[in-house]
Amino acid sequence: MAPTTELRQRKPGKGEGGKADHSDTPPEKEKPKDDKKHAHRKSKKAARPHWGCYDAFCWMIGNLTVLFCILFIVSKFVPSKKATEFVIEKITGQAPPQTPGEKLRAEGLRLKHPLVFMPGVVTGGLELWEGRECAEDLFRQRVWGGDFADKVLSKPHCWMDHLILDNETGLDPPNVRVRSVPGLVAADFFMPGYFVWAPIIENAARLGYDHKSMWMADYDWRLSYGKAEKRDGTLTRLKMVIETTKKMNDDEKVVLVPHSMGCILTMYFLKWVEAPAPHGGGGGPHWVNDHIHAVAGIAGPWLGVAKGVTGLISAEAKDVAELRAMAPFIDSGAWGTRAFQHVLRVSRTWESLTSMLPKGGNAVWGDVDWSPEEGYECCPPKKEEDGEFKDKDVGPSGKPVAHYGRFLSFGRELAELEKGKVAERVEKMMKEPLLFVNQTYCQSDVWTEYQQLSTDKMQEIARRGVYNIEQALDMLREIAPSLMKRADENWGFGVADNPSAPEYADNPKYWSNPLETTLPFAPDMTLYCLQGVGIHTERSYIMKLSDLNESCALPFRIDGTVSGKNEGCLKSGAQFSDGDITINLVSAGYMAAKGWKGRTKYNPGGVKAVMREYKHVAPANFLEGRGTQSGNHVDVMGNYAMIEDILRIAAGQTAEQLGGDRYYSKLPEWAERVKIDVKLKQTSSFAQKLGIKS
Repeated sequence: MAPTTELRQRKPGKGEGGKADHSDTPPEKEKPKDDKKHAHRKSKKAARPHWGCYDAFCWMIGNLTVLFCILFIVSKFVPSKKATEFVIEKITGQAPPQTPGEKLRAEGLRLKHPLVFMPGVVTGGLELWEGRECAEDLFRQRVWGGDFADKVLSKPHCWMDHLILDNETGLDPPNVRVRSVPGLVAADFFMPGYFVWAPIIENAARLGYDHKSMWMADYDWRLSYGKAEKRDGTLTRLKMVIETTKKMNDDEKVVLVPHSMGCILTMYFLKWVEAPAPHGGGGGPHWVNDHIHAVAGIAGPWLGVAKGVTGLISAEAKDVAELRAMAPFIDSGAWGTRAFQHVLRVSRTWESLTSMLPKGGNAVWGDVDWSPEEGYECCPPKKEEDGEFKDKDVGPSGKPVAHYGRFLSFGRELAELEKGKVAERVEKMMKEPLLFVNQTYCQSDVWTEYQQLSTDKMQEIARRGVYNIEQALDMLREIAPSLMKRADENWGFGVADNPSAPEYADNPKYWSNPLETTLPFAPDMTLYCLQGVGIHTERSYIMKLSDLNESCALPFRIDGTVSGKNEGCLKSGAQFSDGDITINLVSAGYMAAKGWKGRTKYNPGGVKAVMREYKHVAPANFLEGRGTQSGNHVDVMGNYAMIEDILRIAAGQTAEQLGGDRYYSKLPEWAERVKIDVKLKQTSSFAQKLGIKS
């Protein structure tokens, strides 16, 4: 038995001499081996080191160290500010483009009008001044922007408890004080390596700008503008900054440069600063004309953001819906994360977000069978092979038309149904029996306002089928009454027939809506709309009702599984139109293209309005980073053409010297389709006060 056991324990394979090892061959019959040759091979094998995981790790570290040393040595022979350009030139064979600051400096342009920047939503830093016990070590540290990621990962619930606002007051919760970070560092970079205002600041510095002539108008972007003024004196500080900066720079007027939501705040400020106290800044009817040379609004959501609606319904846009479709466990109660519920819990207390809800109603955003952008082809024309689409309107490319006016459609069928047939189909849906009867939404510990809705109500909302933009806002009022009560107190979302009338002109609620207020009397001021175009941007959505048997799932969500070819490029539950990936083209450009063009009822003083578009060109390779020709909503801040326009404006060049209006899109055509009469039909009360004849 012993020999048998010994044979079974021997490993199969080659023997010590490299030949096949036949375990069943008796030892006495094995061929004699060459002792010298065997000894040589044995010593060679013994000398060969064993390669394990630890050795592989050390090998990798060693290679990285060598690479670092090589790059370090090379950097000593290449000027640091030119290192990146040097590498790009050697790899691509093309010299990097000259920066706007260098180009304009070579032309002889220098500092003239001081610059005041106004960041948008979420891009400005926030820091903690007073907090709960869990944040004792975070005094004056950033809880938003900069190096805030470690706070999110280490103390997620503590972090959210300091960013959330009181749902009743719209201000800080008790014993919490979060304030905006002051100075240019507030929004030069959102986080290390991710620029926002840094390229503009750096290029302006080449023309002689510094802290004396460049200011960042920091503010707490979570608050409504009126409450930001009440709590922090945001608007008063901005007024003082503009007045002081003007005095410090040879009495030259200021160029105000807002980005994104900062454009809406600027609209509010232009009305507030001239309005009498206590509701306004008391500057008088000529303050804007006397202090502001130009407003250069970058990527302004003047008439709202489509994804702002779904963000407040289900805490998602197309990308999030896509992720949720791939990983449904993200907000599953069974996993304990409830990520989307927590996002809603916090974001629904930020009143500023409701300022970016779509404005202008159906006249701007369309109705069930109409929209200004309808017929937009986001893909090259190509006939479908089958060429037949039952009960669908087909566009010139042979694909179904995207009915953008059906802002929210519960189901793809309703989104693509032929014009004139929606009402009949919805009527049939309303007669269908309920799936879940007399159930109540689970009592989750994460407050979202959905706890107040019964499943009967949720199903009724879904069975209405199709919502235009006005109905979508009414839907929000049903599912988030506390949120929308504050929104309706702070903002207007309609269209004023006479925005100069006292009920509009004297009410701060309407000052941030360009269709319910007027530009100030500032004939010497120019208003520029600087906008990236050529990127597919979410415009309408296909929704679905969640399975209410899921553990506390949010009841409504974008149907991220729905995609397909149509005129508007349907993907992951969203239909796309032209824009900058965040702001739809009509929202960004209608006012400059038509609403403010010349003397209109929204611009009775005749402020010059100029539209400048920047066609999106994606980076050619990873060495270009986020690109110098991007039209992306944030990346456009590094667009060389846009930076050059801003610096030329600041250096004193006129709109004519810049080239006036520039379009790459169909905006002029779409603006004409918007159903708003902008003519100044009679002398308004605003014009009468200033002695302007109609």
